[in-house]
Amino acid sequence: MLSVTGKATPDATPASALRTVGVTKVYRTGDVEVHALRGIDLELFSGELAVLLGPSGSGKSTLLNILGGLDSPSDGQVFFRDRELSAITQSELTRYRRDHVGFVFQFYNLIPSLTARENVSLVTEIARNPLKPEEALTIVGLGERMNHFPAQLSGGEQQRVAIARAIAKQPDILLCDEPTGALDSQTGVVVLEAIDRVNRELGTTTAVITHNAGVADMADRVIVFGDGRIVDHRANENRIKPSDLSW
Repeated sequence: MLSVTGKATPDATPASALRTVGVTKVYRTGDVEVHALRGIDLELFSGELAVLLGPSGSGKSTLLNILGGLDSPSDGQVFFRDRELSAITQSELTRYRRDHVGFVFQFYNLIPSLTARENVSLVTEIARNPLKPEEALTIVGLGERMNHFPAQLSGGEQQRVAIARAIAKQPDILLCDEPTGALDSQTGVVVLEAIDRVNRELGTTTAVITHNAGVADMADRVIVFGDGRIVDHRANENRIKPSDLSW
């Protein structure tokens, strides 16, 4: 079992944002058991951008759901900073998701009858210290499109609205599950640029799931999954701009 914890750089020990210790996840259907995660030790550091790389079925999305409080582990511990998420109540998990985590999925889940601004406002109305919807949309490059409906936006623009919605509540953690999976490479780069900008300018701890190895070079660290385990990891000496990635 490969452990991915400890220092992110030789010179400094950054604060821990999320940490897992021996996390497993087993799904049971009758007598059949599917082991989605097999003892994951992982630490994500405050302000970093990590890419979780691996084929479909390797456990990436399962782990992301556990980190985001959407699912619970079968065994092991999950910590947000110094708080053990795996030991809190469902109502406390709901507050954790609401106050600290932003999610971006492969499919945009926008409400068709609402404009981009209104879709983002759904989050800002319930957040503790939100950005203005206009500010969040400007960060992702959609300041001129905020009054358009989803049907009037391209796939990449809709995904950027979803990113704006996720960051509008100023989350500590941004979890992105295949955010470019439904997009062509050119549009995908624009979406990755938005994620990169959020990480750099807001300091949001960001994890991006992908099966596309070309995305890995934009990260501070790359964590490779296979068969429910972490099979490799590396730190990038220099992060590559999304526009310079080789897909």
